[in-house]
Amino acid sequence: MPRTIFYTATTLNGFLADDADSLDWLFRVPGGETAETGDAGFPDFFAGVGVMVEGSTTYEWVVAHEHLAEHPEKWQQFYGALPTFVFSTRDLPRVPGADIRFIRGPVSEHWEQIAAAAGDRDVWLVGGGDLVGQFADAGHLDQLRVSIAPVTLHSGRPLLPRVIESDRLRLESVDRTGQFARLVYSVGPPGS
Repeated sequence: MPRTIFYTATTLNGFLADDADSLDWLFRVPGGETAETGDAGFPDFFAGVGVMVEGSTTYEWVVAHEHLAEHPEKWQQFYGALPTFVFSTRDLPRVPGADIRFIRGPVSEHWEQIAAAAGDRDVWLVGGGDLVGQFADAGHLDQLRVSIAPVTLHSGRPLLPRVIESDRLRLESVDRTGQFARLVYSVGPPGS
């Protein structure tokens, strides 16, 4: 079975995005524009990824922010040919040439398909927090890799809007990349 990893950046007070789903707060932090790609460990992480999974809001933000309707080649430049599953209850535009699979319903209904697409490589949960919470609820979240930025927001989209008790989380590592503190936790199954 592949490992399922949520690799993301968050504000100091636990928000992935502001109320308008913007990441402008992240890009104002030195190194924030490349919070993942500027991380020395990201290339090794990404080399082990077999499939990406994201929610509709994350997908829409990436498409708009990178102007993928006008420049679909950008998808290939960063993500290559990785299959991407997008959970959505709405019809969304496709990025030409990208292997994007729109799905609806509970994580458990699609897990086997996602795992098969990943093969022996990892599943990268790109975002958002509620979708990651659904993976945790279903027992399909193995690791959290969170880069904490020196920023706070009044409100926004929470990192992980779920109760996951400390008996399920084990701190694996702590390090620093520029202005970011990076925490890696392994996640046990529900009821562990």
